[in-house]
Amino acid sequence: MNSPRIEPAVMVLEDGTVFEGRAWGAPGTAFGEAVFATGMTGYQETLTDPSYAGQIVIQTAPHIGNTGVNLDDMESRKIWVNGFVVRDPARRPSNWRSERSLDEELAEQGITGIQGVDTRALTRHLRDKGAMRAGIFSGDQAGEPVAQLVQRVTEQPGMAGRALAEHVSTDETYAVEPREHGWDAPVRHEVVAVDLGIKSMTPQRLAERGVRVHVVPADVSFEQVQALHPDGVFFSNGPGDPATADEQVALLRRVLDEGIPFFGICFGNQLLGRALGFGTYKLTFGHRGINQPVMDLATGTVEITSQNHGFAVDAPVGEPVTAPESRYGRVSVSHVGLNDDVVEGLRCEDIPAFSVQYHPEAAAGPHDSAYLFDRFIDMMDRAGQSPDPEAGDN
Repeated sequence: MNSPRIEPAVMVLEDGTVFEGRAWGAPGTAFGEAVFATGMTGYQETLTDPSYAGQIVIQTAPHIGNTGVNLDDMESRKIWVNGFVVRDPARRPSNWRSERSLDEELAEQGITGIQGVDTRALTRHLRDKGAMRAGIFSGDQAGEPVAQLVQRVTEQPGMAGRALAEHVSTDETYAVEPREHGWDAPVRHEVVAVDLGIKSMTPQRLAERGVRVHVVPADVSFEQVQALHPDGVFFSNGPGDPATADEQVALLRRVLDEGIPFFGICFGNQLLGRALGFGTYKLTFGHRGINQPVMDLATGTVEITSQNHGFAVDAPVGEPVTAPESRYGRVSVSHVGLNDDVVEGLRCEDIPAFSVQYHPEAAAGPHDSAYLFDRFIDMMDRAGQSPDPEAGDN
């Protein structure tokens, strides 16, 4: 029996660098910002993380796909990456939880990939030159002149200036109930979670702690948030440039003005920074993976964190400062990244609000930062908005 012919493929960067390989997943063409993810595992969670929308993801781990894919590990309703790059895909999955191969899943969802790439050399190139636009071309297109392929790549939009949160957000409000996740006591709090690209594990982590989570679209109004009578408001992770999210920043300022406890992660951290009056900027190559070291400046504790971001908050590290939007009082940088000293968290000293740049829900791990959900609940408790435990389930 003859094996199926494996089509050639190339990955072309906007600076003209070419990496050769073989077609994988769905045949065709993919464009996006080329970024690398350093996790040794968790590729399914990476693929289905909406924060990767608009990007071509390179896995630095050489062997990808050995545990297959399954419905339980999906972090959202679909794969969001524009393209996927690996060195050695598994020939077949080998795990009792596997429901199909990664190759089959990529093909079914129309995700163009490339295998057999020297991902170490590619990662080193991006680490030195920075994330950049790229294209994957398979089949006959792989043989087209490089100059022509580079032109097609450079005609694509870059990530700076792109608004993507509304593209990945839910269309309708839905609730995640504590009882569905093992909580058998009265509901502790009602939280409105603004879906800017939320991962399914995030509301689950809150629900496990007795919080009913109302997940709302990215374009929700403050009046719609108020109508849900929240004890707290949460802003999720998400893709795109935080400088484009003016509507969400305006919403967040209304939340802060009303004194409603706030917790944000990733994109939500950047938007808290903007709401407080700080700027944001694009990182050279960003932080992506489940092995990023962060220090809590208050305790000196080092956490290993899961991250996925290409932008950061421009705020001073050190003693608390008065926020540029001075009505919010004093603000501290609470966490910094140990690889490059990037701001990894903000803590408001005079209002109930804090945020981190990383993922405390962290599927597939690590779980060093899970305590942040408890900190949010404690903040809502201290705000005096905890329901009467004698009143029963609300």
